[in-house]
Amino acid sequence: MMTAWAQKFTELLTRLGTARFSIALFSLILLVSLVGTSTTDILLHGNVTVYDLLTPLLLTLLTAPWILYFFLEMIAQLERSRRHLFQLVEQLEQLREQDKVLNQSLKDKVEQLNFEIDERKKAEFARQDAIDRLSLEVVERKKTQESLGEQTALLRSFINSSPDMIYFRNEKGIFYGCNKAVEEVTGKKEQELIGLSPFEVYPNEVAMRAIETDKVLFANNQQVTYEQWLQYPDGRKALFEMRKVPFFSASGRRLGLLGFGRDITERKKAADALEKAAREKTQFIATLSHELRTPLNGIVGLARMLKDTELTEQQRSYLNTIYVSAETLGNLFNDIIDLDKADRRRLTIVPDSQDLPAFIKDLANLAELMAQQKGLGWQFECQGELPQRVQMDATRTRQVLWNLLGNAVKFTEQGKVGLAVKVEPAPTGSTRLAFTVTDTGIGIPKAELDKIFAMYYQVESGGKKHATGTGIGLAVSRNLAEAMGGELDVQSVPGKGSSFTLTLTLPLCDKPKALPAEEPAAQRKLDILLVEDIELNVTVAKALLTKLGHQVTVAMDGQAALTACQHHLFDLVLLDIQLPDMTGFEVACALREEERFAELPIVALTANVIKDKDEYLENGMDDAISKPLSVASVSAIIDEFYGEPGAVLATRRETEEDEDKLLDTDILSQFVEAVGAPIMQQSVDLLENQMPDYLKVLESNLMAGDKKATCEMAHKIKGAAAAVGLKRIQQLANHAQHGEAPAWDENIHEWVDEIVEQWQSDLALLRQWLDERS
Repeated sequence: MMTAWAQKFTELLTRLGTARFSIALFSLILLVSLVGTSTTDILLHGNVTVYDLLTPLLLTLLTAPWILYFFLEMIAQLERSRRHLFQLVEQLEQLREQDKVLNQSLKDKVEQLNFEIDERKKAEFARQDAIDRLSLEVVERKKTQESLGEQTALLRSFINSSPDMIYFRNEKGIFYGCNKAVEEVTGKKEQELIGLSPFEVYPNEVAMRAIETDKVLFANNQQVTYEQWLQYPDGRKALFEMRKVPFFSASGRRLGLLGFGRDITERKKAADALEKAAREKTQFIATLSHELRTPLNGIVGLARMLKDTELTEQQRSYLNTIYVSAETLGNLFNDIIDLDKADRRRLTIVPDSQDLPAFIKDLANLAELMAQQKGLGWQFECQGELPQRVQMDATRTRQVLWNLLGNAVKFTEQGKVGLAVKVEPAPTGSTRLAFTVTDTGIGIPKAELDKIFAMYYQVESGGKKHATGTGIGLAVSRNLAEAMGGELDVQSVPGKGSSFTLTLTLPLCDKPKALPAEEPAAQRKLDILLVEDIELNVTVAKALLTKLGHQVTVAMDGQAALTACQHHLFDLVLLDIQLPDMTGFEVACALREEERFAELPIVALTANVIKDKDEYLENGMDDAISKPLSVASVSAIIDEFYGEPGAVLATRRETEEDEDKLLDTDILSQFVEAVGAPIMQQSVDLLENQMPDYLKVLESNLMAGDKKATCEMAHKIKGAAAAVGLKRIQQLANHAQHGEAPAWDENIHEWVDEIVEQWQSDLALLRQWLDERS
């Protein structure tokens, strides 16, 4: 109710305004005061005085402003409160609206929250499930990582334990990893190698080759393999087979290359040993051939000389038998030599102008003699007109035909053997000849016709060989036939005989080969030194030279030849190559060291077929002729050099110190006297510890073909050996250190082998020598 009254009162104030309301209120207050006072006075006093009216008037004047102010303030306050209330109401309404909105929003959010809660519950369940799965995966991954770690460790251990070099480099050539073998070769740890280029790891030459092969690898995306000598930090060298392969990521991007290096030094040693064995085999065969040919040449030479004398028919028959036997042996020696050459692919054919009818006649005559000696018939037939001269290797052709004829006689017990020569059509300027050797012997089974040309094969029948022999003749014959551009075929019927046909296409010759002009022997009387160690050869050669009117002095070895030259002047030296104490090359070199004898004719005598004279000329010889000597060969040599007498040989060079002396006792005695035997023993102990490493480096450098490094290490070994008086080792190392010396390449392997084989025994001898003086 008060609120309504106050509201009306406020509305009145608002409607009248403050001034009017104040006057109205003042008037109301004054009126109430006057009425009240007058009423009170009337009631109390029964009358109203002026004084009674002035008192309320004054009181009203004094109190009305304050009352008015109070009411106005109250009303204003009420108005403000009302307005504030309205504002509050409005705000409340707004708040209500907002509350509605908020409630709706809250409701929506609650619903969203409930939805999210449901989703979160689902997500929580999913998360928990994922956590469970992740935990399981973590456990599995941990197991996998542990397994992978074990596999990685195992793989790393395997890689590091591998004797092969294994490394990885990127496309810029930078090292990214390696194994222990690479560390051992380079002398750098893996962490030191990472980030380095080949030029920072290897010598320049090795690095350049590494980069070049890298380019080839990356250009073709294919593996590259090559051999490379590498040097260990201790100076040893080893031959490695380097193999590089491109390395790709899982996505196919090329990351670089994987390199592998396998030490093949031992394989190289084995190959060198095989090569050395082949050289030794060749030398053995050459020596054997020389030793076998030497008496044979004497037989042939004496037979030739006997043929020029008067003989009875029986003597001439015997002489023919000797001659045939010598020719048979000669062809066997040729087979042995050619077997070795065929094995080394070094068969050579030397065609020359030959009188074909004379060649065939000589061959037929010898074959007839062979057949007669066994009581067999002989048949010779020539079909077509033979050309007079052809270009052919008569020695090789004779060797093939002689093998065929020899086999025909060997495998024929009764009946006959024959030789047929047929001229077949051939291109212009050449002739095609078919030499057919037939027999009526045991024959060859059809199943074995393709086998008889195999090495060492012999036909068998009933588990037994038909004949003894080497089994190399036909194999060598086919090789020779093919080398001459021909063919060697066979046809045979068991029990009825065989037929071998050699077919050759030979160029024709227009003019015969000029023969040396014969001059009277008296015009060429020379003082000749014959250096030969075989009595039979000396007899034959001396008889021939004496018959030609020359004076002959004989020396049986190289030292005797040099000694003879000290005391006598000779016009010509005929020098055998194989001598007991030295080679003919060494004798010639010793003579050539004297300037006075630079023009002295020195002619080599050799039992081998001469194919190339360059070897003889390079070793101080002026020419070479084959044994046994013939009038034509000796006459040709004398015609070549004379006109004027030869030069006089100089005195022999002073001999070097005896290299069989193992210890330099003079130096050792001085050392022992100066420092005492115990100090020398310490030096010997030091050398004994160091020598194996020295020799490893020496052998590896020699095998690597590093001549400079080999000489440097030999020099070091020489100094070490000299320090303790090992004279033989010192001398060998001294030879080995001079790479520029003549025949260094030929002898270095022998010097090194002897050092390796002898140093320990020499050291033991030195210890014994020191013990005796302790």
